Amino acid sequence: MTTPRIDVVHAGDLTPKDLGLWNDLRRATATANPFMSAEFTQAIGRVRRDARVAVLRRNRQPVGYFPYQRGRWGHGRALGLGVSDCQGAVLPPDGVHLDAHHLMRACALNAWEFNHLESSQDLFLPYATGQFASPVVDLAQGFDAYETHLRSRSRSFLKSTRAQERRMTRHLGPLRYVHDERDPAALRTLVDWKSAHYRRTGRRDPFDQPWIANLVRLLADTNTPDCSGMLSVLYAADRPVAAHFGLRSATVLSCWFPSYDRALATYSPGRVLYLRMIEAAAAADIRLVDFGRGEAAYKNSFKTGDLVVHEGALRTTGPGAALHWLRHEPRRAAHRLVREQPALRGAAVRGLELVGSLRGR
Repeated sequence: MTTPRIDVVHAGDLTPKDLGLWNDLRRATATANPFMSAEFTQAIGRVRRDARVAVLRRNRQPVGYFPYQRGRWGHGRALGLGVSDCQGAVLPPDGVHLDAHHLMRACALNAWEFNHLESSQDLFLPYATGQFASPVVDLAQGFDAYETHLRSRSRSFLKSTRAQERRMTRHLGPLRYVHDERDPAALRTLVDWKSAHYRRTGRRDPFDQPWIANLVRLLADTNTPDCSGMLSVLYAADRPVAAHFGLRSATVLSCWFPSYDRALATYSPGRVLYLRMIEAAAAADIRLVDFGRGEAAYKNSFKTGDLVVHEGALRTTGPGAALHWLRHEPRRAAHRLVREQPALRGAAVRGLELVGSLRGR
């Protein structure tokens, strides 16, 4: 098998033929995650000038794609790094004869950093330095089977969630769940809640970055079989009490930005929202709900299992690659140490909360 020719284009310059082949290749994978769709790449291309795609060709015909962002000094990143929950190349099931360092040279990169690499990405897995659980809900057998799983795992969790539904109804009014809300005001409410949460916990607010705010608005208006923005909202007497914005393909719902009205925290509105959302997803033939990498009590309560994602960096040789190592690896090692030591992790969380409280004064 010959090495494919590689042409680099801006993410916004993909042809209709490219878009069709790209999504056909992704549908053939085990999990057609919308973050790996052609539409997500196009959307990033509309909000970032550094978004690129290496088009792999055989006999002048496209056979695969490698999306990335190219920064200064030839330092590359996974497309949408920081907001994308699924990363890698889009390749045919039978593979292509491709050397990772040859791909880097064709893209004029001396490093490519990733933090949510799919486990099926054999081309890049040798360069992973860490792996993380991405909790998921398997809905292949439908919602009734999922409810049975919840009861067997923690009957009290499901029972208390249903009780909170009834309690909200008594105290706040009738509950109404909208699976695919198209009211822009509801999205603005969610963003306001989420931004307040980031500030309160001392974390950087991604919505302060114009490209992320624009990306979310753009994807909220995207409605295709392989990538659609989906805003789900739980109302109590027409008052939004919890909301979630994520992306869906025909079979996968990827969770992204959840939040709720903090004044109603005692009612657990986020938990009620997720149960409604999972039920509606099953009814819409979604087979997998992916919560994304990261520890959270609610994820552990709802999940049926885990996928695995990887972080790391592919580097070539030379001063540019060495500079990338110096800029990133000490920080990555420090983060890994904090994650692996419960005492350090707790201190870090408390420190962030203190920063958040100081900002709020």
